[in-house]
Parts: sequence; C-alpha cells; structure tokens
Amino acid sequence: MITLETIAATGVFQVAWLMIALPALVAGLLLVSGKFFDRGGHWLAVAASSASFVLAFWMFIEMLGADPEHRAVSLPLFDWIQTGSWTVSAGLQIDQLSILFAMLITGVGSLIHLYSVGYMAHDDRRRRFFAYLNLFVAAMLLLVLANDYLVLFVGWEGVGLASYLLIGFWQHKPSAAAAAKKAFVMNRVGDLGLSMAVMSMLALIGSSSFEAVNAAASKLSPGWATAIGLFLLLGAVGKSAQVPLQGWLLDAMEGPTPVSALIHAATMVTAGVYLVVRSHEIFQMSEVASTAVVIVGAVTLLFGAWIGTSKDDIKKVLAGSTMSQIGYMMLAAGIGPAGYAFAIFHLLTHGFFKANMFLGAGSVMHAMNDDVDMRHYGALAKVMRVTFLTFAMGYLAIIGFPFFAGYFSKDHIIEAAFGHSAWAGVAALLGAGITAFYMTRLMLMTFFGEKRWREGVHPHESPKTMTIPLIILGFFSIIGGALMNFWIQEWLEPATGGHPHELTLVPTLVGWLTMAVVAAGVAISWFVFGAKPVPDTAPASGNFFTVMGRNDLFGDTVNDVLVVQPTMLAARGVVVADHKVLDGGFGGLATAFAGISTQVRKLQNGQVRTYALTMAIGVVAVGVVMILSQLG
Repeated sequence: MITLETIAATGVFQVAWLMIALPALVAGLLLVSGKFFDRGGHWLAVAASSASFVLAFWMFIEMLGADPEHRAVSLPLFDWIQTGSWTVSAGLQIDQLSILFAMLITGVGSLIHLYSVGYMAHDDRRRRFFAYLNLFVAAMLLLVLANDYLVLFVGWEGVGLASYLLIGFWQHKPSAAAAAKKAFVMNRVGDLGLSMAVMSMLALIGSSSFEAVNAAASKLSPGWATAIGLFLLLGAVGKSAQVPLQGWLLDAMEGPTPVSALIHAATMVTAGVYLVVRSHEIFQMSEVASTAVVIVGAVTLLFGAWIGTSKDDIKKVLAGSTMSQIGYMMLAAGIGPAGYAFAIFHLLTHGFFKANMFLGAGSVMHAMNDDVDMRHYGALAKVMRVTFLTFAMGYLAIIGFPFFAGYFSKDHIIEAAFGHSAWAGVAALLGAGITAFYMTRLMLMTFFGEKRWREGVHPHESPKTMTIPLIILGFFSIIGGALMNFWIQEWLEPATGGHPHELTLVPTLVGWLTMAVVAAGVAISWFVFGAKPVPDTAPASGNFFTVMGRNDLFGDTVNDVLVVQPTMLAARGVVVADHKVLDGGFGGLATAFAGISTQVRKLQNGQVRTYALTMAIGVVAVGVVMILSQLG
C-alpha cells in the first residue's frame, strides 16, 4: 500500500473522494430543492453517477500503467474518532479490489439511472426517486472504498437506508411498505454481526483499519479468529440475502424495477461477498469460519435455484436467481485463496447479465401494463426484438453457454468447488443444471409459444432511454467474461492473497460435465414448458418441490416460528412483568401507605376531649411502665 504522495503525477487520486461526494451532493440537492429540479433533476443524477464512473475508470487506467507494487493507493481524509488509545482515521483505500467494485457500481449504476429516465417518466415523484438512486450509489462507493471497517460500516448503513427508501418508494402500496420494513429489519440482524466484529477488532487489536487488522490477524487466537469470522459472516448473510436471512430479497421486488436491478446486480447484495473477500486474512485463520461460508453459499445457491423454478412472477424468478448466484460467489469466497478471484470474477459478470435481465424484465412489464405474471406473456420475441435479443444474451450468460460471460466465471467456481470437496462440487454442479432449467422456463413462458396477453394489452418496444442500456449490458453479457478471464487472477492477487491458476479455453472434464448438466436442464425445461401449452393460470396444487418453491421454502414461516413468535412472547412477558410485578409492587406499597395515613388521620380530629383522653392514657401508660420497672 502506497500513500498519496507516491502516486503518478496526474493527480486523479487526489480527487478520488469526488466519486462519493458528487452523487451524495446531488442526492441532497434534489431532496431539498423542492420543485425547482422536477423537470431536469433526473439528468443531474445521471450526470453525477456518470462522472463518478469516469473518475473510477481513469484511476483504473492509471493503476494499469503503474508497477504492480505501486497500484494500491491509500488516501487519508481526516481523523474521525480519537478517544483513549483508539484513533479512527477516515480515508479511502483504492486498490485492485475496490477499483473493480467502483467501476461496476458507477458503470452499471449509470446505465440503470439512464434506464430510469424512461421507466419513471410519468411518476410524479421522479426527482425524489433519482435522489435516492444517487444516495444509494454514494453509500455503496463509501462501503467499498473505505480504508477502515468502521468507515465501511457507515456506507453499509447508508446502503441499508437507501434500499429501505427505494424498496418502499411506492409506499401507497401496503405490500411495498411492508417489504421495505422487512428488508430494513432483517438487515439490522446482519448489521449486529458486523458491529460485533468491529468492536472485537477494536478491543483485541486496538484498530479497525484494514491494514492493522490484516497485519494482526495471524496473532489472534483460534477462538477469536473464528468469532470475528462468524460475526462478519452474519453481516454478509444479511446484506447478501443468504440463508437464513434471505427472506427480504423476494419481497424487495415491490420496488420499481430499476431498484431491483440496482440492488440485485451491481450493489447491495454483492456487499457481503466484498466483506468476506476483503476480510480474507481473518477467514484464513479459522477453518470453522471459512467452512461456514462454504456451507452458507452451497445451501443458498440450491435454495435460490429451487425458488426460481416455481415462481410465475418474472421479477421473483430473477430474485431467486440472484440469491442463487450470490451463493456461488460466497461458496468461492469460502474456499479461500483458490476461490477469491473467481468469486469477484463472477460478481462482475453477474453485474452485467443480471442487470441486463432485470432491466429487460422491466421493459417487458412496461409493455404489458405492469403485469408481472409470465403466464400472461408469450410470443413477445416478435414484438419486442431489442428486449428479447438483449435478454437472450443475459440468459445465455447465466446458464454458462460457451464463451458467454457466465461460462468463464461460474465454471471456474464449479472447478474450484470440486477441488475443495466433493459435496461442494456436486452442489455447484446441481445448481448449474437447475439454473438452466428455470431460466429456460422463463424464456419460453415470456418470449415464445402462443400469446396469452390480457385484454387491452398491446405490447410494444420500450423507448431508447430504456433499450440503450439493455444493448450495452447485453454486449458485456457476451464479452465480459472473455475480457477478464486471463488477467483478473493476477490483478486481484495483491489485494486478496489469492493464488492464480493456469486457465485455458479448452474445457476440462468438470467443464464438459457442467455443459452436459446445463444441456440436460435446458432439455427438461423445453419438454415441460416448450413442447406443451402453458396453462393460463397456475395449477391449484403441485408436487412437493413446486409447493415448497412457491412458498419460498417456507422461510417466512420458519423465521416466524423461530424468531418472531418467541420474541413477541418474550415481549408480552416483559409487559406482564412490568404491569403485574413492578407496577403492582410499587402500587401496593403506595396503597399500604395510603391506608396507614388514613388510620393515623383519624387521631387528628380536632376535638379537645379526644386529645385529653389520649394524654390521660399516655400518662397512665408511662406510670405503669415506671412502676413495673421499680418492681423489677
């Protein structure tokens, strides 16, 4: 890691903070400007995100031209916290890992901004929507560019806030308001894990900076390394919607479709993968924590694919797919040095093809009067050629069709999984087959077959502000993998400690097996959904797998039984204890004193004869006591 003074003379790194400041400033301006920017504020948001991309790309080019040992740059900004022995300096860490994330966030994010210009054209609150988009981008950039876990945590919470605002943007819909609240609450559970990890670092190491933590990781006891690793994993599970905190992800589809693309492709759900890879020194010190990451990833990739096979809502199919693909990344990150680069590789290619497909789904919805039910689609390939062709590029990329983006990145993960253990490899391979099945189902039900359109629906191609981003993302869905395949391992090695492996274009035995499984998934899907008419409505009943998938594997039910109901029961117990024990005890004490005072008050009645009688009784009592004392 080098400091700012040693970087190239261009000075672009000196203004790296502008990547975060520009969208943050525009977000604030759009939020407080009233109606002044109602007509053109969206273009200001597009410009801010695009300017951040230009800065990120410029720095990437500068880093490419520098010697490998001089590529990582530390940019201190200011001392944030100074208390006791702790000093937290806010700054940016621009290295091989963070710059790739910055380009993905700003590049894909800018395309989503442009797409939103057309998609949200008739929304009365469009200015506010673009302010939230810019806020999201700024928070995500802070998250990935931070040089300290505590600074990262600020971006982490900013992303959570912005996602809450975006998912619930149409809060007039009860389902959207509920989905936003659910996402916010479930992410707070994960945030508890991250905050516990940061506090543990401060207590044990005396610092939460990446540099200090990485240097001290090898000196941690196995128990503490495991604990911090599991705390970090809990944070990653919440933010990346991995089992068991995946329940918010499908509900998040209630937000506008550009939000789905932004959250599920380039930004929020990838934050957990970034956290694990960035914390590789911690996980390498604990086999328990790294194995837990592998297990979470393997289970999630299968669960997400399972859900994707049974949904008729096109956005929820893609949401299940996102859950599954992030599972692949987590699996690779848990493998260790052999998988770090492949996790990031798949994260980048996934950003291209998944944003492409989410925006393509939005284009389809735009043409179908916002209907999301694929059973009401069919034969759209003929009337929406641009959307169909670009979506098809994403489809071929995600199933791993040879030489498309996903063919390189996901197949490398499957190879690494088999190298790690047989069960991890089988899970990854099975997930590839299921992915081919449900994505082929989506393509067949949406773009092929007979028309099943509702009355009054007249499908049409989307405006250019929506199709141009689709074309660009479709292009990178084709070439994105090939562009990065032979250099990304060496590029990321200094930042992740990964070990580059020799790669060739000739498929290995596992590669051939993967293609065979994918082909089988496509064939089965064609037999089930392509060779037969698609029912206009979903069957009232189904087999075990279908019922489970339709109900999201009853994840909400499990959470309700294991977490919600016990918490509510405990809360009711606290209320009862408060009312009956605490309030009752203090109330009883007050009642007792009130009773005593009532009786004492009777002695103060204002009658002279009563006072004289009392005095006489007192004199007699004193006399009796004195006589008895003398006799004794």
